[in-house]
Amino acid sequence: MNIKAALAIGMVFVGCCSNVVFLEFVVKEDPGAGNLATFLQFLFIAAIGFCTVGKFGTAKRNIPFKQYLLLVGFFWTSSVANNYAFDFNIPMPLHMIFRAGSLMANMAMGVWILKKQYPAIKYLSIFMISAGIAICTIQSSGDVKAPRETHEDAAEEEKLKFIDWLWWCLGIAILTFALFVSARMGIFQESLYSKFGKHPWEALYYTHLLPLVIWLPTTPNILNHVNIAFETPVVDFLGFALPRQVVWLILYVCTQGLCISAVYVLTTECASLVVTLTVTLRKFVSLLFSILYFRNPFTLGHWLGTLLVFLGTMIFTELLQKTVYLFVPKDKKKVQ
Repeated sequence: MNIKAALAIGMVFVGCCSNVVFLEFVVKEDPGAGNLATFLQFLFIAAIGFCTVGKFGTAKRNIPFKQYLLLVGFFWTSSVANNYAFDFNIPMPLHMIFRAGSLMANMAMGVWILKKQYPAIKYLSIFMISAGIAICTIQSSGDVKAPRETHEDAAEEEKLKFIDWLWWCLGIAILTFALFVSARMGIFQESLYSKFGKHPWEALYYTHLLPLVIWLPTTPNILNHVNIAFETPVVDFLGFALPRQVVWLILYVCTQGLCISAVYVLTTECASLVVTLTVTLRKFVSLLFSILYFRNPFTLGHWLGTLLVFLGTMIFTELLQKTVYLFVPKDKKKVQ
């Protein structure tokens, strides 16, 4: 493994893990700030891409503009839905576990659209992932409550709890929708690259630049959460006095850019096994940190569900088999 690859792996853990932490700080400060965070993420990456990939608007595209419009539609919808789900009583650990079910959605889309067939072991792994997500979802459904004061009237409190639960169900529906939209985008992106060649940096730039126009109808919502951000307590940040939520948003956007860049570098420097293993381990580290640091509720059922999700992911990508194979002595490999 070369220095560039090792550095990329380090940056994936540093950038992506810290990004999840800062996102949780953002949504704990303001549960409805997911839309604002997504917009700032798109704006930041688009601005960097305009200077580097776009050459200040002078670079020619390798993929037609119409194809990018379709890709952008999928990408924007998935990104906004995932971050908007935080506004519906979805805790961060459940959000991370749910998004780990992307393999399940990809397989379903592959069978339905591409008419693909998979070995029995793949279906077993998908069953494990689905069961793990279901267990975590059921465990989380018992403690869903919007940030509010407890009502003194018992009947009124029960009514509010039921409303909280309905909002939570809507959040689960949004996450499920985002999961399948993201899977459909992956299939479309695969067909796009096979036809026009792989241009990941160009795709990253345009999928963040073009959706900026789509945010115009949500301007009132964004401005509302900007005002909320500026009303948070002031803290010292690099010698500047800034509202606390503004600091979290700055750190979230910067680490998101670092995370995405590191993953793209990793895909060019390492085999798919190393990339998948790195991303899977990164998700697990983020999940553990979220549970321990933020004291998010995590029962035995949650641990069982998480184990099923990550085990199923490793079986699906053959990581379990290949990782074990890496530790088999060379003389035994020859015998096999």
